[in-house]
Amino acid sequence: MCRWIAYSGPPIYPEVLLLQPENSLINQSLSARYSITPTNADGCGFGWYGEREEPGLFRDVLPAWNDQNLISIARQVKTSLFFAHVRAATFGPIQRSNCHPFAFERWMFMHNGQIGDYEAVRRDLESMVDPSYYNVRLGTTDSETIFLLLLSDGLTEEPLSAFSRTVGRVEEVMQSHGITSPLRLTAAATDGESIYAVRYASDDRAPTLYIGHSSPDGKANKSGPAVMVLSEPLDSDASDWREVEMSQFVTACDGAYRMEPFRPVH
Repeated sequence: MCRWIAYSGPPIYPEVLLLQPENSLINQSLSARYSITPTNADGCGFGWYGEREEPGLFRDVLPAWNDQNLISIARQVKTSLFFAHVRAATFGPIQRSNCHPFAFERWMFMHNGQIGDYEAVRRDLESMVDPSYYNVRLGTTDSETIFLLLLSDGLTEEPLSAFSRTVGRVEEVMQSHGITSPLRLTAAATDGESIYAVRYASDDRAPTLYIGHSSPDGKANKSGPAVMVLSEPLDSDASDWREVEMSQFVTACDGAYRMEPFRPVH
């Protein structure tokens, strides 16, 4: 399973979270503590917002711990909202276009999990993508298909409703093909202002997801000005981080967050 971090708060150099903590994202790429797949070496990505409306995007196939370009960017770019992701591939070859995050105009998306037996449902799901979004596809992953379906289902207007519709449609297609392998996802999307995240699985075994306030140095701090949504805590003490429960949807903006029940729409 992949690992990722979404940060929103005072401008920081991302190295504070990607490189410096005891359980930094780069350390998680080599040895994740909360994942059944400890090594996430099938590429990495970093997306950030600066003075332009659309995000900057860096993706590469090197493992994060050995990607000097990622390390250099994390030390030089200062940003108040960014996504970072290390990949353990479940479907799709190891190529740059399959690395997260994915972007369209001002929106970014990243994902951890899988659509069970994706090859069997890929054609049906791709046919549901609105033509205005289909041609922006660059890779071959189930994750990018989910992103394009979210856009087709109204992500830019109503993120929670879009996630509910997309997950419901994926489950319906899987069921129509008699697939018993689960749909699992912890995913995040952002428009550069708010972060929207979900933890869900059809078999109630979704990948881990945590949320909390933090100080700019990445340490959990209940009165801190930043909000982070992340696959696992960045330090050995997880008590200051709040685990996002199964079937929960998160909205984070302006140093605050809220959680609400998540249900697919069938």
